Amino acid sequence: MAKLYFTYSAMNAGKSTVLLQTAHNYRERGMQVMLWTSHYHGEKDQACGQIESRIGLSAKAHLFRNDVDLYQSVALEVSKAPLHAILVDEAQFLTQAQVWQLSQIVDDLRIPVLCYGLRTDFQGELFEGASALLAIADTLNETKTICHCGRKATMTARVDEFGGAVHHGDQVSVDKTRYLSLCREHWKAYVGHSEKKEGAE
Repeated sequence: MAKLYFTYSAMNAGKSTVLLQTAHNYRERGMQVMLWTSHYHGEKDQACGQIESRIGLSAKAHLFRNDVDLYQSVALEVSKAPLHAILVDEAQFLTQAQVWQLSQIVDDLRIPVLCYGLRTDFQGELFEGASALLAIADTLNETKTICHCGRKATMTARVDEFGGAVHHGDQVSVDKTRYLSLCREHWKAYVGHSEKKEGAE
């Protein structure tokens, strides 16, 4: 039975590696898959980009922008040849509408959709795509990475050029930006979370 899956984690937990391994497993069995990633990981105005893992694996992928109708794009591919799975990297950058389009692929086309992405941004806020997937995905999986203290990392902090925490800025920043994966306790200490909340009251 086809399902909508969301695998989430903090940064550097190996989500892209798992996606690429999953794609390889399908193809090894003679099945066809369609890969998608955010336009932040491709050239401007190009239809295709690259999914890359930290351990050196990579594969070409279609790029989704906010105006891309994923259901229509997949349905067009299915009209040419069968597809056995859709795999989406950087799923936190999906719009809410696109997440519902993915659910339509599952429910109408009976194709499993496997999404991989972050849950929260550097300020501890849910991404739009992650929020929608947490709400409607059939199956939720967490890929784990660890904080420097050895506990599970659940939060991501953005780091400036001097090693300090970034507190403000655009939710999306992928060019030469450094991030730390931390447990909640050390994320709060690193970003000064209590001071930020007091200042907002």
